[in-house]
Amino acid sequence: MTLENHKYTAHATARGQGRNGEVKSNDDEGLTLRLAMPQSLGGEGDGQNPEKLFAMGYAACLLSAIQMVSNQFGKTSEAKNAVVHTQVHLGKPKDADGFALEVEIQVEGVDQELIDAGHKACPYSRALAHGAVVKVTKKD
Repeated sequence: MTLENHKYTAHATARGQGRNGEVKSNDDEGLTLRLAMPQSLGGEGDGQNPEKLFAMGYAACLLSAIQMVSNQFGKTSEAKNAVVHTQVHLGKPKDADGFALEVEIQVEGVDQELIDAGHKACPYSRALAHGAVVKVTKKD
């Protein structure tokens, strides 16, 4: 999906040894997290990892989308009690080299109609279902 305009831009920087380094937001809040390889991948597991951060972001984004669309269905009180659980799996894809992601989501507290509408409106869901513009360039 190509954006018509930018309403908000998040900035982050990773340093160190990738999954055993540091990631921080480049804004006034200055969130900094220590990264560590999960134990299941041979690491110490004593820090955060990109899949965990993605799962957290996706859960929050989908919950917000469900609550946003709940007005259209007259279900705002129902949506206030919604809870989103995400699992982001990292593994080897069946027909490609390297690693890939698989996402599972369970939503409680709302009906399937609201879940489907929220999923359709969620930017994370849209990026995974329809693609996102990704530009990777060298920074001077």
